[in-house]
Amino acid sequence: MLFPDEDNTIDIASDAYLLKGFLLGQGEQILAELSAVISQAPLRHMETPSGYAMSVAMTNCGDWGWVADHHGYRYSSIDPNTQQAWPQMPALFKQLSINAAEKAGFVGFAPDACLINRYGVGAKMSLHQDKDEADFSQPIVSFSLGLPAIFDFGGSTREHPRKSIELEHGDVFVWGGRSRLNYHGVRHIKSGVHPQFGAYRFNLTFRRSQSAK
Repeated sequence: MLFPDEDNTIDIASDAYLLKGFLLGQGEQILAELSAVISQAPLRHMETPSGYAMSVAMTNCGDWGWVADHHGYRYSSIDPNTQQAWPQMPALFKQLSINAAEKAGFVGFAPDACLINRYGVGAKMSLHQDKDEADFSQPIVSFSLGLPAIFDFGGSTREHPRKSIELEHGDVFVWGGRSRLNYHGVRHIKSGVHPQFGAYRFNLTFRRSQSAK
């Protein structure tokens, strides 16, 4: 049990929770699995439909992967760079994401996609909704590894007031239900070096991209 003496689950909004330190002690295993995935499907800076390269380098694992190009944003079962299926989602990743979802009250989470984002110093993620999935009934489970980040979590509109949350190595943020389509983003990553993940922040987000059969 990760939290034998205390409950580190923090309510952020309706159906949105921060699990402080949920992944602590798992860093070496996660890094080994992550390195294996990246060796098969290398990180890349995808282009937005308007032609801008994203500041975040990314790849995927699982049955489906999120891609962006001049055609738009979507999920694909094939890595456009390798023309091969995305690497299999490591069993460790899947189980940890299911455990985190359950701890946040979402039972039955069945992720079929894991988006892997690598933030270098200065990289950011603009305010957006996760709405390319076919199934909004299941939550988003987001792992934070390496350098810390300021995560802005808003509401159902871009203008809604936002909460600023510091995400540190080992934290997991879970949101779904009434907050599933809330806007969110990551501010510019500040300089630093993490003992396991170096000068980067890695963010792994688990989703159910396709409707359950």
